[in-house]
Amino acid sequence: MADVTQATLSVPTYARSGLSTGIVHFGVGGFHRAHQAMYVDRLLERGGADEWGICGAGVLPGDRRMRDVLAAQQCRYTLSVLGPDGGWDTRLIGSILEYRYAPDDPEALLEKLADPATRIVSLTITEGGYGIDPATGEFDEHSPWIAADLRSNPVPVTVFGLVVEGLARRRARGLAPFTVMSCDNIEGNGEVARLAFGTFARLRDRALGDWVAERVRFPSSMVDRITPVTPPDAEAEILRRYGFHDRWPVITEQFTQWVLQDSFSLGRPAFEEAGVQVVDDVAPYELMKLRLLNASHQALAYFGYLCGYRWVSDAARDPLFERFLLRYMGAEAVPTLLPVPGVDLARYRRTLVERFANPAIRDTIARLCAETSDRIPKFVLPVIRERLAAGGEIDCAAAIVASWARYAEGIDEQGEPIEVVDRLRDRLMPLARLQRVAPTAFLGDRAVFGDLIDQPRFVRAYTAALESLHTRGARATLAGLVGDSDLSRPS
Repeated sequence: MADVTQATLSVPTYARSGLSTGIVHFGVGGFHRAHQAMYVDRLLERGGADEWGICGAGVLPGDRRMRDVLAAQQCRYTLSVLGPDGGWDTRLIGSILEYRYAPDDPEALLEKLADPATRIVSLTITEGGYGIDPATGEFDEHSPWIAADLRSNPVPVTVFGLVVEGLARRRARGLAPFTVMSCDNIEGNGEVARLAFGTFARLRDRALGDWVAERVRFPSSMVDRITPVTPPDAEAEILRRYGFHDRWPVITEQFTQWVLQDSFSLGRPAFEEAGVQVVDDVAPYELMKLRLLNASHQALAYFGYLCGYRWVSDAARDPLFERFLLRYMGAEAVPTLLPVPGVDLARYRRTLVERFANPAIRDTIARLCAETSDRIPKFVLPVIRERLAAGGEIDCAAAIVASWARYAEGIDEQGEPIEVVDRLRDRLMPLARLQRVAPTAFLGDRAVFGDLIDQPRFVRAYTAALESLHTRGARATLAGLVGDSDLSRPS
């Protein structure tokens, strides 16, 4: 490869020394840095948003590395946008001005939350990070960490304890509350955040809970940008191309979308000037993204792994997978959507497949397969339930669930072990290993699947797909679903 060390690195023209923080963000990972922090950087570059810099916040042990990386490079990092032609477009992002790791100094973070300058607290804490019991739909107050914070723990250790303590201090000081803005892939993420933080506040102190319910805004949002785990060679590649030593660069795709409900108590940045769609109702966009993009990731993941693929782009370029994804989306998912203003759904579906197939975005099948128990119940099972109620087609969606069940057995089609990464693996894998003699064993976990095991039409479609996976294999099963036996052979 030619030496490209002199490639141009776009850098901020704004003076970071003159900025202040108005946003505290919990969960500074790759997606936040490719998405929300990028949008704020755009605004800062335009001028007029000097009070909206970001203070990153970490709570978990895994956040120590982000603390150390950002401290070493003045909270700056590189964001590289890779096109399908292999082209790089890289910018040094400067919108994160500081980072607080709660275990180091929880009081400093709490005072940051209580600071009148803090007007938004935003979150990317993952789909499973809100403490909602999937079986009951209620906040799980009995989780050991949450229960400890509720027992008047003088030093909160959870995001709930920290955020609610910050709100309590503002209330005690006569300050208006900040807005809590979820940026996680959850349907109705604002309402989920309201349930989680509102319940925690009420359990801690009823009067505080009433104040939170009355005063705190929880806007919903839809966020979209495929951001894989940073490849191991990215650090060296950034240094080679641009001469900047970034210890944790971010690699992402060209596409980005953020649809945000306009519901803020203490103002907000002019996000629309940076390309954000600020709307009154996010729900149609949320459903579109969750049931098309996120569910299609699940549709590709387990079948892809069982067929021997390890990169998302390789599977998505396979005509069999393209046919399967388009069939699932068009015949089963789209009928469950609300009208989406300004979106051509046929074009959107094609664009999704094109995005998945981008070879420059080295997204792994393993990433899509991780933590399925937090994903399929949110992305795929609602489609199945709505299609059952409407008498509609469910064969593809049922097969997606069956492919997860087959994957969860922990052995692939060549007899090699599969490393299953899921918080419920110790509960679900033994059930999956029973299903060759008890085909509905996996569905018996009602905390995950609810009453689907009681739905005969779903059970028939699911067990048919599972039997095919066991007897014919993943590729032949997919070929049967799309009605083209010629595609059962790899191209």
